[in-house]
Amino acid sequence: MLEIIRSSDAKGLDKLLRARGTSVAEAEGVVRPILEDIRRHGDRALLSYTKRLDRLDLRKTGFYVSRAEIRQAYREIPRGFVDSVKVSAANVRKAARQQLPRPWTCQTRAGVSVGQILRPLERVACYVPGGRFPLPSTVLMSVIPAQVAGVREVVVTSPRPAPAVLVAADLLGVKTIYRLGGAQAVAAFAYGTESVPRVDKIVGPGNRYVAAAKKLVAGECGIDFVAGPSELVLVGGRGNAEWIAADLVAQAEHDPDAVAIFITPSLRLALQVQAAAREIVGRLDLPVAGQALAAQGGIIVVRDLA
Repeated sequence: MLEIIRSSDAKGLDKLLRARGTSVAEAEGVVRPILEDIRRHGDRALLSYTKRLDRLDLRKTGFYVSRAEIRQAYREIPRGFVDSVKVSAANVRKAARQQLPRPWTCQTRAGVSVGQILRPLERVACYVPGGRFPLPSTVLMSVIPAQVAGVREVVVTSPRPAPAVLVAADLLGVKTIYRLGGAQAVAAFAYGTESVPRVDKIVGPGNRYVAAAKKLVAGECGIDFVAGPSELVLVGGRGNAEWIAADLVAQAEHDPDAVAIFITPSLRLALQVQAAAREIVGRLDLPVAGQALAAQGGIIVVRDLA
């Protein structure tokens, strides 16, 4: 885990970077038939893939979360969570308003004007991963910019939405939360099915299959960008080894394909960070982080910071 590599070791560096290179390209071959199947067969294919890949029977649960489930979620969140979400939401909303583009016109010559007209999209789907850890932050950072932009309808989708995700979405006024995930969710919102409306844009993070699906539908449905698994590179010649290791582990626990690399001129610090990362993963029992750090993680020892 977190193999230490000298920057002069060309073969070792190449091995590390090749491991990092897997991802969206390989996943495209897996998701392409899923997209086509849902485009052609709608709900029938969507129900089948959701049952097989997410182990969810939408015929029993329904496509979206009920008000009763949301009320129950409020009873399961930690004390103070609602207040924390409200503070975070206010901060995100303030920043989003600063980013909002403005319409403008100018007269280039007598009788000739050019300008920019801004019109919000009609419907946006915000994808929230439903994996190992709840991500209410993803709800805030995807829903609020759409609301500030004036999008008429903002929906959230997550295969197994945690109580924190449900409460965050409800506090923002989201009316519909779908229990869909993976490439099949991307396909459903990109093309529309009998039960899922087509959207103008799909935003939010996901694993490599979600990223590949978004890339493939981008010609027919807007996306934010192709965001693959988490990637982190830290650079430093000194510092608290436990803090550095904690930062690497925090990114690695997102996904088995996550990349976490530390670059340092200090072999001593490299050894300390390596030991600290192993201790954190073992103490907190984080198998996903351990898998990612072993496959795509590394510490590169360089001659100097320059």
